[in-house]
Amino acid sequence: MSVYDGARAVVIGGSIGGLTAALLLRDLGFRTEVFERTPAALDGRGSGIVLQPDTLRWFNERSTQRPDALSTTTEWVQYLGPGNEIIDRDRRSWSYTSWGTFYRALLADFGLDRYRLGEFACGFDQDERGATVRFVSGRRETADLVVFADGITSVGRERLDPAARLTYSGYVGWRGTVPEHELTESTRELLGDAISYSVVPHSHITLYPIPGEGGTGPRDRLMNYVWYRNVPEGAELSEMLLDKRGFPGKVSLHPGQVQDRYVEEMREAAGRMLAPAAAEVVTATAAPYVQVVSDVRASRMADGRVALIGDAACAARPHAAAGTAKAAADAWALVVALEEARGDIPAALRKWEPAQLELSARLLERVVAMGERSQFSNTWIPGDPSLRFGLYGPGQ
Repeated sequence: MSVYDGARAVVIGGSIGGLTAALLLRDLGFRTEVFERTPAALDGRGSGIVLQPDTLRWFNERSTQRPDALSTTTEWVQYLGPGNEIIDRDRRSWSYTSWGTFYRALLADFGLDRYRLGEFACGFDQDERGATVRFVSGRRETADLVVFADGITSVGRERLDPAARLTYSGYVGWRGTVPEHELTESTRELLGDAISYSVVPHSHITLYPIPGEGGTGPRDRLMNYVWYRNVPEGAELSEMLLDKRGFPGKVSLHPGQVQDRYVEEMREAAGRMLAPAAAEVVTATAAPYVQVVSDVRASRMADGRVALIGDAACAARPHAAAGTAKAAADAWALVVALEEARGDIPAALRKWEPAQLELSARLLERVVAMGERSQFSNTWIPGDPSLRFGLYGPGQ
C-alpha cells in the first residue's frame, strides 16, 4: 500500500510528457486525471522522435507493449556530400518512432476514463491542503498535486516564472514525411539504415525512417526530416507565419497551411542546396510544415504542490533530440522524489527541482551552441562527437 493511495493528481497537458507523468503517478497510488486543451485526440502531424532511454523507459519497465513494435532502428550515422557520397560514417544504432505512434501507445496504457479533452487550464491557486486549477470552461479541479505538462506555451510556467519568455533562434525547421516506398531505390538504399545529415552553409537537414500509420513494415515506414533554415526575426518571419487563412502561427504552421509560395521556394532551394537524396525526400513531401525554433527555460519548476515538466519547464531547440527524453526524465525523477518524501508533496518537489533545473540549463546551453555552429558560424563538422544526440551529453 502506498502513502499516496487516495491522493489526487491532476496533469495539465495530455501529450507524451503528460501521459508519462500520469502513468507513473497512477502507479504510485495517485488518483490521476489528465486535462488536454485540444478538443480531439492529438495527432502530432507525423513528426519523428529519436527514442532515448528515458523516453522508452515506461515501455521497457512497466508496459505490456513491446518497444520494438513502436519503433524503427538504424545502424549508422552518416553525412552526405553534394553528390550523395558518404563523407563520414559512424556505426551507431538509434531507434525512432512517430509522435502519433508513441502517443497512441501511451494513451492506450493510460486509458480514456480519466483523459479529458477540450479543457484549457488558465490559472491556479493553492494552499497547504491542495491546489485548485481553473479552466476557461468554468471547471475547477482540486488536487494534492498538479503537474503542468502543457508545452512550450505553458500557462503553468507563466505563473511560476512570468519573466521566462520564448527566444527565437533565428531559424525555422521545415518538417515532413514521405512514404519510404515512394522514393527511388537508390535513395531508399542510401537512407534506409541510417540517420543522415546534409550540411550546407548556414543550414543542415537530418533524415531518418519512422513507423507509418500501418506499422514498421517496408510498405509502412516513412522517411522523416527536419531542415533548419535561417529566417530573420521581424516582418519576414511574421509574413511567413501567416497561414492560408490569414491566421498567425506562434510556434508552428500545420501541414497544408503553409503559404504555397514558401513551399515552392523551399522545394526549389532543396534541389539547389542539399544532397540529392535529401532533396528528393523534401521535394516529394505532399504537405510540409514549419516549426518555429525557439528556446525558453523557467527559473522555477516547483511551487508548493505545483510542478512543471518537459517543454513547460524548458523548451530547447531539437538538435540533441532530447525533448521527449527530458519530459520523461522529469517525470521519473519526480516519482522518485515523491516516494522518498513519503507523503510530503511540497518537500518532494523542493528536493526534485534543483537537479531538473540543472539538467535543463545544461541541455539548453548545448543545443544553443549546436545551432550556432550549424546556422551561423558554419563550424558544424561532420563526425564531430560533440554533435551527437543525447539528453545528458553528446551520446549520453
